[in-house]
Amino acid sequence: MEKFDERNSRHRALVGPRLSWLVVLVAIVLSGVALGAGIQADEDPNGVANLPADAPSALAGDLAERIGGDEVTPAFVVLDRGGEQLSAEDRSAVEELVGRLTPFAVEGQQVFPAFSDDGEAALIGVPLSGTADQDQVVETVEDLRAEVDEGLSEGLDAQVTGGPAFLVDLAGVFDGADVTLLAATASIVALLLLITYRSPWLWLVPLAVVGVADQVAITVVAIGTKILPFATDGASVGITSVLVFGAGTNYALLLIARYREELRRREDRFDAMRHAVGRAAPAILASSGTVVLALLMLGFADSPNSRNIGLGGALGIATAVVYALVVLPAAMTVCGRWLFWPFVPRVGQAEPTRTGFWSKVAGVVTGRPVVVAVASLVVLVLLALPLLGLRTGLSQTEQFRATPESVTGQEVLAEHFPAGSTQPTTVITREGDAAAMEQAVGRIAGVQQVMPGATGEGYAVLSLTLDADPASDEAFATIEQVRDAAAEVDADALVGGPDAEALDSSDAAARDRLLIIPLVLLVVLAVLLVLLRSVVAAVVLVITVVATYVAALGAGWLVFDLLFGFPALDLTVPLLSFLFLVALGVDYNIFLSTRAKEEAEEGADPRTAISVALAVTGGVITSAGVLLAAVFTVLGVLPLITLTQIGVIVGIGVLLDTLLVRSVLVPALVTLLGRRFWWPGHLSRTP
Repeated sequence: MEKFDERNSRHRALVGPRLSWLVVLVAIVLSGVALGAGIQADEDPNGVANLPADAPSALAGDLAERIGGDEVTPAFVVLDRGGEQLSAEDRSAVEELVGRLTPFAVEGQQVFPAFSDDGEAALIGVPLSGTADQDQVVETVEDLRAEVDEGLSEGLDAQVTGGPAFLVDLAGVFDGADVTLLAATASIVALLLLITYRSPWLWLVPLAVVGVADQVAITVVAIGTKILPFATDGASVGITSVLVFGAGTNYALLLIARYREELRRREDRFDAMRHAVGRAAPAILASSGTVVLALLMLGFADSPNSRNIGLGGALGIATAVVYALVVLPAAMTVCGRWLFWPFVPRVGQAEPTRTGFWSKVAGVVTGRPVVVAVASLVVLVLLALPLLGLRTGLSQTEQFRATPESVTGQEVLAEHFPAGSTQPTTVITREGDAAAMEQAVGRIAGVQQVMPGATGEGYAVLSLTLDADPASDEAFATIEQVRDAAAEVDADALVGGPDAEALDSSDAAARDRLLIIPLVLLVVLAVLLVLLRSVVAAVVLVITVVATYVAALGAGWLVFDLLFGFPALDLTVPLLSFLFLVALGVDYNIFLSTRAKEEAEEGADPRTAISVALAVTGGVITSAGVLLAAVFTVLGVLPLITLTQIGVIVGIGVLLDTLLVRSVLVPALVTLLGRRFWWPGHLSRTP
């Protein structure tokens, strides 16, 4: 028997390093294949508009394309002298510029000039192809801007604006975004890992594993676009990368912390890793499963951007968890204990977390749970109060943190011309109703001008110029009036154009919030019920993460309103922030509660169990939370307000969840509830 045990021990000693090296080598080969595959994701051509395919404005666009009503889309050159009157020389320069821009016009169309009534500005309309792809539009607008900049009179300013220019400027936000986000994210993760582990090289292993996972996830998402009903766009790619880095590093921190704990109990590092994975994997799988399922709920969204982020993010998280639970353990054991130098864990060493800072916090929290719980709730309520003044909905000119040329041009144009001049609204009706339709919509107060357009297949297109700024509340109100008036003439009439598209996108976002938020809550609740076998625990934890979200949204709005001066939250921000905060925030409660359950199953009373759980997990969860918050804040490096708002709100929420809710409020509530926290599971009945 002794010989058998000796042979078995020797066999395990051989299998451990061989298996670890095999996993590492296979991971290197497969990752190399994925990175070198060159598979390109399907890109969403409608990523900017974020418009459901069955929206009225989308149907109007499809019909206009069939009858030739959208073959031309104008770009506009706006010229002014900063409020001064245009001189005769300036007017001559405008006429000369019209001639130079004529080659840019679509065949059969004319470049046309217009001067404002106040004599302070000029407008040149350049009809461009409405059927060109995004690359062609970018090239044309860039060439147009280069031509405009040449030969202008001194002091005469010119900006190119209009639909094509906005498209180019928005697409320009993501030029080089992959490299910028990757560099910023990797730098922050490296710095925080270095601070966390205080080792000159330990941080390299999780960073390398997660970094490779991030790049492999790009290929996985690209394959996903060929199979699943989604595509990618600039926002979804950036958010997926942040999710992979943030969540992947969190899982790595939890696993490495448990591995280090086991190394103080076991001489064999492979045996220690097996126990660490066995203990940490359920919590990591539950956490990642929650995030994946929550992201998949976005597949039911009407908004294309939300679906892209949801399905792409789910594939990214799945990739991250595979690398965290398969590749990282092998890489860590291959390197050996020396990887932790100069703080190498040795067998028999006392577990420092049992008597460290978080054990003292646990003593204070569980010693006065009522005071701590009430104080925590007061803080959350105070942070949520700014929501009373919350505003949502950004116009097209308010999408950027910086001010691109298209926005500057639109602002100048709005001062001297009807604000909707550059983005006309279209009404498509039966050809026989065109005259009556022109009269009906022309009587609406917000409609500046109505002009007949293309006809075909029995339909007629009318082009409307609105007074209101594009995608503003006033423009939306006018669109609603146009639709009501059009329906009285022709019940099947369709209203399209940029303002109608923005309104339909807004309506889709509102419907998505009503559908997706309850679905995400049900998913999180179901995962907690399965994991903890306790109705009370699941409900309490869901309520705490929702409270964190509300407080983070309020605090974020306070920051945006007072410090950044943002006019409103983007329509997609509340939903996406909710999903990320609830799905990712519950991770820390899962890590804490599963450890408390583990201690309770070993005989500890509820107060002792939650105290030990907080003491042992406090350091690693705090590190993970700070890191995740920092990673999400990296979204702010892109000059798009939507991504900045998501990054700041999620960053604030993760810090609140890590430093207040998970470390103070939840332990206090567990202490107050006692064994009832585990009801109706067997732990609620254990004497």
